[in-house]
Amino acid sequence: MINTQSGDPITLRGSCHCGAVKFTAELPKGLASARRCTCSICRMRGAIAVTGSIQGFEVHEGADKLATYRFNTKSAEHHFCSVCGIYTHHKRRSNPNELGINVACLAGLSPFDFEEVVVYDGSRHPADDPQHRTYTAGVLRFDPAGDV
Repeated sequence: MINTQSGDPITLRGSCHCGAVKFTAELPKGLASARRCTCSICRMRGAIAVTGSIQGFEVHEGADKLATYRFNTKSAEHHFCSVCGIYTHHKRRSNPNELGINVACLAGLSPFDFEEVVVYDGSRHPADDPQHRTYTAGVLRFDPAGDV
């Protein structure tokens, strides 16, 4: 089992639900970078994301199947499989030199492997703050039932 608390760099393979899109993602901050956000798109998609490097992200199959969604400032690029609709990754608005990678798409991981995930306040986005501050909205916890 992978240590979800580790901040050590790690590279993992990933794919969308149907397998049309396959990729490798380098996570320079490890899995300790896991987070959720309360902005409109994050709230609706419900994914836990980890920090990925743009240089360390490679699509091996299905680049032609990736679709991109932009909204509001149009600076963030949200990528998803055009076949199954699963969000795989996004280029961040808060730091365009980083990606957010959907944990559920990474091999050997599940969002339910994380006991606690920090939730950032998306209504006070760092890109809109003169000091580029990040605000925390809370913590999302998963407490598995005893019979699981």
